[in-house]
Amino acid sequence: MKIVLASRNRKKIEELRTLLAQSFADIEILSLDDVGILGEIEEDGTTFEENALIKARVAAKTGYIGVGDDSGLSVDALGGEPGIYSARYAARCQFAGDHDDEGNNQALLKNLENVPDEKRTGAYVCAIACVFPDGREFTVRGESRGRILREYHGTGGFGYDPLFYFDEYGKTFAEVTPEEKHRVSHRGLAIAAFAEKLRSMENGI
Repeated sequence: MKIVLASRNRKKIEELRTLLAQSFADIEILSLDDVGILGEIEEDGTTFEENALIKARVAAKTGYIGVGDDSGLSVDALGGEPGIYSARYAARCQFAGDHDDEGNNQALLKNLENVPDEKRTGAYVCAIACVFPDGREFTVRGESRGRILREYHGTGGFGYDPLFYFDEYGKTFAEVTPEEKHRVSHRGLAIAAFAEKLRSMENGI
């Protein structure tokens, strides 16, 4: 089975390959570069699922199964922000600092500075979309709920991980091991759901 993942991120591609190999013996994951899709895919959807589907549909035009994903942090007190703009939150907020992970984190802290601790709840969200060459498609979602701290804890992970406190572990996502994070992360849960749904569709269920 060949799948085109709508990404050029080799780490993400290898992660999907490793996880799906546990369920599919003949899996082959191709990148956009592998199939000659150049340029950036415009993600103009309004939800994680819509953006994931946009990318998956482009990948499926190759004649293989197309897969796309979109993820981010959704904070309850901010009405779901940063949401689909998580990777460019500092720019969207016109934050004066750098528009990178550090800038995004600082913009988030600024917008939450007057929010009490008990209301600093939110979730990491990952949506994965799959589109078959025959037009069939589906989406799955994984969520990890936690709280947003007022200062960084840990040096691992990336993005908002140093601020995202996961109660079950009593640590931020920047303090846990990659194995611990995968077991409960939004992406890990979404990939598990994706593998189960793909297997059922391949079996004609």
